[in-house]
Amino acid sequence: MSAARFQLMRTNLFQGTLGKTHVPSVASSLLSPFAHRKQHTNNLTCSAMVKRLDSHLHVWAPPEQAEEFPYFPGQEPTLKGSAEFLLECFKDAGVDGALIVQPINHKFDHSYVSHVIKTYPGRFVGACLADPTEGGGGAAELERLVKEEGFRAVRFNPYLWPNGAAMTDEAGRAMFAKAGELGVPVGFMCFKGLGLHISDIEALCVECPATTVLMDHFGFCKGTDGEDWKQLIALARFPQVYVKLSAFFRVSGEAFPYRDTAAQVKQLVEAYGAKRLMWGSDFPFVVEECGYTNAAKTLEELDVLSGEDLEWVMGGTLASLFPSAWH
Repeated sequence: MSAARFQLMRTNLFQGTLGKTHVPSVASSLLSPFAHRKQHTNNLTCSAMVKRLDSHLHVWAPPEQAEEFPYFPGQEPTLKGSAEFLLECFKDAGVDGALIVQPINHKFDHSYVSHVIKTYPGRFVGACLADPTEGGGGAAELERLVKEEGFRAVRFNPYLWPNGAAMTDEAGRAMFAKAGELGVPVGFMCFKGLGLHISDIEALCVECPATTVLMDHFGFCKGTDGEDWKQLIALARFPQVYVKLSAFFRVSGEAFPYRDTAAQVKQLVEAYGAKRLMWGSDFPFVVEECGYTNAAKTLEELDVLSGEDLEWVMGGTLASLFPSAWH
């Protein structure tokens, strides 16, 4: 579905002239899209459903703001990644909002992302970075970021845990449980392979079924033949698990539109259903790969999703997890 089509649907909606052949089927499903889980029984509207939302991107301070929002030493960015640049990309691609994932460039200093969320209300939701380090903030800092800074999700980066420690250590279990208590989804970044972390993820899901899980970037699985792919498909047995169809360039062996990922998308829809899948770009890294506007067209180009499934993946699923976030 093109950006122009999304815009037409929005216009028709507010004029009260939306036809009965396409959107009402989505709207009726919104009455209780996640009735089996209390935390997702939210009253969504058609206007939320037709928004195009990016489930995974990063922003960092431009160099001229680095003194106010310092970079972590050794993680100074080499790409343009400010919120203002992102909003320019949104305009060109017809994207309405996004889930910002705290970048490693600022590590545990969340001041820039917090600033962006407050500067552009109704455009962004923030995912903070879990701090599992010895003497780090842990569950207490997670709660502070949620309650005081307005973050609504958290990322678990297993490579930030102390050497030899698993995400199921005391700090990890406490943060995962706290996330469920706060209604905050946990994203997992399995950059070095899902197989290295699958046992931790499964154990946490079993221990805390109320905590929503977001698997970043197809679980970093390349193709459908590996053991890691089987593990990602098997995670569908946990109803709390969602998968981001994000950063296609990281899992594809081809150039845009990444046609070799079509089988992955199809199998994920079969295993999870479209209502547990969400598109993401991985801005700003995607800009140099295929461009942001092309990234937003990827699923349309692949042409493997029905119209309603495409609406869920391109915004409906994310909107259901964070109701009233985008306006």
